[in-house]
Amino acid sequence: MKLSTKGRYGLRAVLDLAIYGETEAVALSGIAERQKISISYLEQLIAKLKKAGIVNSVRGAQGGYLLAKKPEDISVGDILRALEGDLNPVNCSEVAGNKDSCSGSELCVTKYVWMRISDSINNAVDTIKLSELIEESKKVMNEHGVIDIDLGEIKPSCGQ
Repeated sequence: MKLSTKGRYGLRAVLDLAIYGETEAVALSGIAERQKISISYLEQLIAKLKKAGIVNSVRGAQGGYLLAKKPEDISVGDILRALEGDLNPVNCSEVAGNKDSCSGSELCVTKYVWMRISDSINNAVDTIKLSELIEESKKVMNEHGVIDIDLGEIKPSCGQ
């Protein structure tokens, strides 16, 4: 299974928002610049994330976006599903849990493979919380001199 740029860029955008938006709303232009994502594409991603209840918008001069929930209450799975839809590896009604079954489902043995893969993927992304990614990101940024963990300050970086 491959995630599209929606999932990959969207996860990066939410992580950026979580890190830089701890105290105030974050402008899309800042996320776009740091993550090297076009603003028009980022607007599409943020609209899906807002609809899913992951981010909120703030109007006004100091406006921008904030997380709608605490980082420990948002899983990677929440973000990816908001952007990609379901994460099933194949288009199989048995895997998706649809009431409609295909004509060969009684004799299909491979559906058990797809179900196990789907369960593994969903379990993995649902157990990784945004708060974990924030901590990991801060460690990496500290190691590269982008952030001072003791002060909690993020330094400007041309590579970020």
